Amino acid sequence: MKPQVHAFFDEATNTLTYVLREPEGRACAIVDSVLDFDYASGRTDTRSADAVIAFVKDQGLDLQWILETHVHADHLSAAPYIQERLGGKIGIGQRITVVQETFGKVFNEGTRFQRDGSQFDKLFEEGDSFMIGQMRGDVLHTPGHTPACLTYVVGDAAFVGDTLFMPDFGTARCDFPGGSSATLFDSVQKILALPDETRIFVGHDYKAPGREEYAWETTVGAQKALNVHIGAGKSKEEFIAMRDARDATLAMPRLIIPSLQVNMRAGQMPEPEDNGVTYLKVPVNGI
Repeated sequence: MKPQVHAFFDEATNTLTYVLREPEGRACAIVDSVLDFDYASGRTDTRSADAVIAFVKDQGLDLQWILETHVHADHLSAAPYIQERLGGKIGIGQRITVVQETFGKVFNEGTRFQRDGSQFDKLFEEGDSFMIGQMRGDVLHTPGHTPACLTYVVGDAAFVGDTLFMPDFGTARCDFPGGSSATLFDSVQKILALPDETRIFVGHDYKAPGREEYAWETTVGAQKALNVHIGAGKSKEEFIAMRDARDATLAMPRLIIPSLQVNMRAGQMPEPEDNGVTYLKVPVNGI
């Protein structure tokens, strides 16, 4: 089955949100939604999510799943906002519990913050499947960037989150807590074992040097042949050395502090304090 895929690109965070739908039918899913956030003012905005919601309504679609490929460190999820307006179940990888435990400590979360993944409607594991109308989705656990990263394979389309970028940009960083370049290499091999014609939809694009336009769709065959970090038969040892050296030069994502606190809660803000105001913490020298 070949799902129809519509992409929404958020240039402020270089994030792709996807609506995938049955080729003949109304059922759909949303992958990796965005809640706009201005760090300087602490204000949220829903224009990105509203564009996705408007598309789903205009097309007369039935939203069944709101899927997260992982706990994003570069943008806030709009999953609960979308769910409130369109329905659907929020899903993420089962190892979200590891991420919650790690960052629950970083942000000194109290006992009210549950670390069992119960903020999400479904926790997926390797080998799980789910239905979007008549389309079956299959789950690959593809950690390395984070412990909970998933790839969703629906028909001939694979939604890889941050695991792979476009072939001319490479692969995800592995220096966040719980990340591992060795693990990422093994995860990528799972994706590259899919048929060459499988369409790959990436989670971000940053325009590789020399490319003028943003891009987000490629294929397994193109990744195997052309990916600058892991293609053309590069060895695991070569990849680990390259990835670890490159990661040592990277700054933290601009929105990592608010993103982690919100996304590990399935897109919900921390509970308001006794004055009715919600606060996001900044751990000094904590990340």
